[in-house]
Amino acid sequence: MIEFKNVTKKFGDFTAVENISFKVEPSSIYGLIGYNGAGKTTLLKTAAGIYKAEVGSVTMDNQNTFDNPVIRKSMFYIPDDLYFPMNASIKSMAKLYADYYPNFSYKTLENLLEVFGLDYKKKIRGFSKGMQRQTEIILALASRPRFMLLDETFDGLDPQKKDITKKLFVEYVAESGCSLIISSHNLPELSDLCDNVGLINGKHLTMDCSVYDISDNYRKYRLIFNRDITEEDFKDIQYKSLEIDGKIVTVIFDKNSQDQKDKLNALLPMAIDEYRLTMEEVFLNEMEDKKYDITKIFEK
Repeated sequence: MIEFKNVTKKFGDFTAVENISFKVEPSSIYGLIGYNGAGKTTLLKTAAGIYKAEVGSVTMDNQNTFDNPVIRKSMFYIPDDLYFPMNASIKSMAKLYADYYPNFSYKTLENLLEVFGLDYKKKIRGFSKGMQRQTEIILALASRPRFMLLDETFDGLDPQKKDITKKLFVEYVAESGCSLIISSHNLPELSDLCDNVGLINGKHLTMDCSVYDISDNYRKYRLIFNRDITEEDFKDIQYKSLEIDGKIVTVIFDKNSQDQKDKLNALLPMAIDEYRLTMEEVFLNEMEDKKYDITKIFEK
């Protein structure tokens, strides 16, 4: 298990992430969502033991990850900005990792090279960005770690390779019991992959829940009235967001209950429709702190 306990990381006077706590169970994939610059990379580098938290800790199997060579031999971190030595090939990198990771499997490496169609002996720096990303994924899975930290790992992959990679992650986690964290600013990439998701917004973890809970709890209602309606009509209703456009109202709740429906029906709308929110709609709603009138942006 990976556990973040009240993690705060600062760079001088700048606080990158603050008081973040969550757990990633064995055989689980955790999606870390946030805009570019939200602090996802900082959090992963702290988990990987590259940074030391000013407050709190990250543990793997109850051992602190910072400056811990034992944990490093069972943990694999794929950064957003990949680096390979000048003349490195998959063959030379495999030897390097095999000497470091005790569970490294050349058989797994051979199988993955066949799946991705990469040349074992060619220089990696001659590969495209997508092929370099595939190379690091292959080496990570062949190392057979118990913990994986992946930062924007799907960047540069074409749709086919992205789909293959997702299936490989799911299969490996199920087979090995690995705890895996993957960060992304692209929600559709994670919506069909993760068991649990966390949202970093404003340097804090503002949401931490299972994918099932997101789908089950969040509701959107569209109401049509035959009279003018105002926010005052909704003063006794605990909603997440409310939009009024003339006689049409859209209201979102982050908890699904019969009481909400009863209060909406008590307003006597002409029609009321109920929808489940997609993961993308939920996260956009959670992260929205400003509303803009796009039609006025280019006014002279």
